Amino acid sequence: MPFLHRVLYVLLALPAMAFAAAPSSAPAGGGCGSQAKIAPAQRVKNTAHWTTASEENNFGYDVYRGESEKGPFAKLTKTPILGNGTTLETHNYAFVDDTIDPCKDYWYYVESIATDGSREKFTPVFHVPAKRHPAKP
Repeated sequence: MPFLHRVLYVLLALPAMAFAAAPSSAPAGGGCGSQAKIAPAQRVKNTAHWTTASEENNFGYDVYRGESEKGPFAKLTKTPILGNGTTLETHNYAFVDDTIDPCKDYWYYVESIATDGSREKFTPVFHVPAKRHPAKP
């Protein structure tokens, strides 16, 4: 294994606790669809939280999202969420996804990146259910 993380607690595996919907205005079209025209502070969001108990040669993390458990998955992070190299200290991490359609289910995973550039899946794929349901006609 090129690098090692001791995971203290990974909330990502518990979607009901790991992801929270922020209060927001509904997107056009009954609360479903793109939120591109809504101010970022008012969008419905999924926020992933994870904690490491220690890290070894950790450059950072990328977060991926798919619309099914088997993918395909797209990388959401434009640049990696920076890790803390080698440390015995606990560190907390978070990623906010405000590009969701509140009426869709999503699947996510986190990939860790070592200081030598090698990558490995840090979390299993986990499911986050839709925050809203389409309005009935």
